[in-house]
Amino acid sequence: MHRDNRITIAKALGIILVVVAHTDGHGLLNSFIFEFHMPLFFICAGYFFSLRYLHDEGTFVGRRLKGLYVPFVKWSVLFLVLHNVMFDVGLLSEHYGNVAGGVTHPYQWHEAEQRLWNIIFAMGGYDEFLAGAFWFFRALFVASILYLLLYKTVMAAAAQLTHRPLVAMARHDRLLRRTRPATIVGAVVCGLLFALCLWKDADHLKIPTLVQGGSRDLMGCFFFGVGFLLRPVLNSARDAVCRRPWLAVMADVAMAVAVLLFAIYDPAAMSISPTAAKVAALPLPALCGFLLTYDISCRLDALKARNVVRRFLIYCGNNTLIVFVLHIVAYKVVSVVKILYYDMPWERLAGHMTIHEHADDLFWIAYTIAGVGVPLLLQYGYDRMKAAISARRGE
Repeated sequence: MHRDNRITIAKALGIILVVVAHTDGHGLLNSFIFEFHMPLFFICAGYFFSLRYLHDEGTFVGRRLKGLYVPFVKWSVLFLVLHNVMFDVGLLSEHYGNVAGGVTHPYQWHEAEQRLWNIIFAMGGYDEFLAGAFWFFRALFVASILYLLLYKTVMAAAAQLTHRPLVAMARHDRLLRRTRPATIVGAVVCGLLFALCLWKDADHLKIPTLVQGGSRDLMGCFFFGVGFLLRPVLNSARDAVCRRPWLAVMADVAMAVAVLLFAIYDPAAMSISPTAAKVAALPLPALCGFLLTYDISCRLDALKARNVVRRFLIYCGNNTLIVFVLHIVAYKVVSVVKILYYDMPWERLAGHMTIHEHADDLFWIAYTIAGVGVPLLLQYGYDRMKAAISARRGE
């Protein structure tokens, strides 16, 4: 699949919004972001789902393992190994924790062993404080594979009912003009997933084999399917909008207002245990937020190739993983400054995700810059060092 800079920039904007949302200091803005920032990533992933994987499941699963499972295990084990060390250097504490008052503690050997097993066999057990965003890796891994299985199942059933060969139904061309039956199957899968989400959370059910009960995984699968359905629509709609720029502006304003109204009157998010009402309320603002972000991405991608903002966002979008992994740790750089500025005790450094005292100040801006910038600088330095080593070996 060729790279799409519009989606890459959308992912960059999305990861920046994730970092902003985790800084905990700006009420309505936080609620606005939570309406769509995580669904955006599942939609972007589903955007690239190809029907050829219906007949090449091994390649699809292999890519999911390499792109999601392996990084999850690698980084989770690293945080597990360093967990007790973090107490020694003050990044974790048994007295200061999250905004709800929860704290963590050093692990004894048996607990560390159990967490290692949870990491490997359940994609759980990660450090919830310094690796708090890691649930996304598991949710996207489960969502993408589940979508493939459901799509194959529904398409096979449709082939039986219509007496049409499965291969003919799965046919699609390189210009993304999918066959009508294939699109209908995708819509049926999304409808089925949404119904399952409503049923699950209406009766407070849990999927016992999934860490955290599976609410995020199922909802993520639904949004993954939305991304698959949106791809041909976005490509054709963008061409039409380019001929009427005023229409794009009006649509952006309308979508921003819609997300804002939900954020004020009926806030929802991809939480661990949502109510059925919150599940029902999430798709519309999530879709509006994605479309708004996508249109902004299209405008940014239209800038000159050497434009600094465009180049930064493309680099950021291509390296969202490192920001996901390290942005909470990067916050600590700003927490040190905040401690010095307000003359607070050093133990406050262990606050999760940031220092909650004086949360109404403007330090959230500095937290955002550090949360995005520090991981990207580390990635850039690593890439340059790797390139230099390769060049020397080539000599």
